[in-house]
Amino acid sequence: MREVQLNNETCRNGSEVRLWCGSHSAVCLIPGDQTLYHLPLDNNTHSTDLQTNGSYKLWLGLTLALLSAFLIGGSVILKKKALLRLASKGHTRAGDGGHGYLKDWLWWGGLLTMGAGEACNFAAYMFAPATLVTPLGALSVLISAVLSSHLLGEVLNVVGKLGCFLCVLGSILLVIHAPQEQEVTSLRDMTNKLLEPGFLVYMSFVLVLCAVLVLYFSPRFGPSNILVYISICSLLGAFTVSSVKGLAIAINTVMYDISVLANPLTWILLLTLIVSIVTQVNYLNKSLDTFNTLLVYPIYYVLFTSVVLSTSIILFQEWRSMKPVDVVTTLGAFLVIVVGVAMLHLFKELQVGESSSNERGGTESLHHQLRGTEEEQRHGFVFPVWTL
Repeated sequence: MREVQLNNETCRNGSEVRLWCGSHSAVCLIPGDQTLYHLPLDNNTHSTDLQTNGSYKLWLGLTLALLSAFLIGGSVILKKKALLRLASKGHTRAGDGGHGYLKDWLWWGGLLTMGAGEACNFAAYMFAPATLVTPLGALSVLISAVLSSHLLGEVLNVVGKLGCFLCVLGSILLVIHAPQEQEVTSLRDMTNKLLEPGFLVYMSFVLVLCAVLVLYFSPRFGPSNILVYISICSLLGAFTVSSVKGLAIAINTVMYDISVLANPLTWILLLTLIVSIVTQVNYLNKSLDTFNTLLVYPIYYVLFTSVVLSTSIILFQEWRSMKPVDVVTTLGAFLVIVVGVAMLHLFKELQVGESSSNERGGTESLHHQLRGTEEEQRHGFVFPVWTL
């Protein structure tokens, strides 16, 4: 490859440079801090594909993902207090179709905080791979647990603290070994990816499975089986993340190409995102208000993240740029986070260091909490809606 350097020239954002190589030519667009790659030269004029500074974008995406986790984790505290307060006043629970929380200012405060967190999470997909952004959502669980112990007086025992440590450790390993490159940088590439046979088969299977769960299993087994509502929310994550990634590309492109707004794919992705998020919020809220949160969050995190990682592998193929050791370490980091989240929730009320009789009583108490007692369900002892 031959490098060409222009001396005594001022290259501003939007400047165009024509390169000649014999009878071949190409026109290069200079978009600020972005660099060029894979420049095809032939008798026709080509616009170059663009690739931003990978390291800068990766760290910016990471920062936004971490900020998102802090905001969402904080919103959990606000919305939990709102739901508990409404339930204590005898309002109809969300699991029974009630929407009394919509009239509570504290719930709206939590919703706005969560909205800010989701906005940061959305922006993170513009700069970092989905395989990095999505698993880091577990940090919001850690943050909510820590804040609950300080602000709500909930006890965070030794096992819970160990779970927090594992979440942090897994997140660090994930950041170190996450893919450094993005395979899709334009809506044209996104369209080609969406139309690949393998992805079409995968999404068709997910869509059919969601329809079966919503139309058949949800009315019959939803209130009694924890996997029904959570599976619907998790499977919809395939549509949510792919739509977010595509819209992030569109927003990044519209800064120098306004014609992207006329692309039908932009509006299809926006409509898909809205429908999937509204449906997720509905069924996740039902799940949180029907079942004990000690089980809801770990199961939801595992299923949702697994679906997103599968979608990323099939659609974006971000794993192709990774070495085998990075792939193994990333999967291992995900499992470490899963174990940490499970320890943080399943053993939240476990008392460590008691006598054998107390241990037996603690085990029975834990068993009842995993099932979800009638008293907790009457008072709506659940966390509010949040999405990873």
